Amino acid sequence: MAKISFLTDVCKGCGLCVVACPKNIVALDENKLNAKGHHPATCINMDACVGCASCAIMCPDCVITVER
Repeated sequence: MAKISFLTDVCKGCGLCVVACPKNIVALDENKLNAKGHHPATCINMDACVGCASCAIMCPDCVITVER
């Protein structure tokens, strides 16, 4: 099982990772604002993650880490 972690305080909420995820398990957290005032990305179903790292590759600020 893969594990995704996000540097939520650095995330600018651009949504590129959301579009890149083939499993549709990455979303912007509408219930949280980070230090910059953006809704950060989060994984909504960690068990469904296949560890492809598409989200991390698309992130322009390198805030996503995928561990397999």
